[in-house]
Amino acid sequence: MTDDTPSDGGPPPAEAVDDTPTVTCSRCDRTWDLAYELDDLGVGNQAVEQFALDHRRHTGHFPDDVATWRADCHNCPEGSEHLGERAATRWAETHARHTRHAVAVRGGPDAEPTVVEDPGGQSES
Repeated sequence: MTDDTPSDGGPPPAEAVDDTPTVTCSRCDRTWDLAYELDDLGVGNQAVEQFALDHRRHTGHFPDDVATWRADCHNCPEGSEHLGERAATRWAETHARHTRHAVAVRGGPDAEPTVVEDPGGQSES
């Protein structure tokens, strides 16, 4: 019997797996693990998003591999930036519904925008 083998003859205990996500920022030349977001803030599946938003708030830029979705109104200077497509689309739908303005939703600088129009079909161009 080796030191790893349990006395009941079963398999040795599994190695602890560290699956804590990490985020890298080449502009800051740093890498962070997100244990704080997971353990202390308790944000769960939104740990990367929360860290990215906090990082931008404090540094003025997002960490590597974080792209935003933009919603920009065709008629007025209103717009909104989100980390998720659904959030940007929801903002666009709400803006179009209340203002009857068409809104472009884009996932990156080279992506083709999706235009969200007033659900009543009376968008102003």
